[in-house]
Amino acid sequence: MSRRISLKLTDDREHQIEKASEIVSSGPEDDPPMSVVIDVALAHLIQSEENIHDAREELDPATIQQFNTDIIGLRYRTQVTSRWR
Repeated sequence: MSRRISLKLTDDREHQIEKASEIVSSGPEDDPPMSVVIDVALAHLIQSEENIHDAREELDPATIQQFNTDIIGLRYRTQVTSRWR
């Protein structure tokens, strides 16, 4: 991962941040800072991967695949691969 300081907000990225902010906020009047929204999204990504790994011990591959996303994709019981980038 390269360490860039600037974050370019394309229309799509800004829309995603707005949607994520709605999920993170405690109500319609709450407007969390972007740093909080990004921190929560990163924590969620990490926890999701861990949950999928843990579930592999108890669930069959077909069930696990129901929880795949565009970001975390599980191919049977072999590996978790990221299609992001």
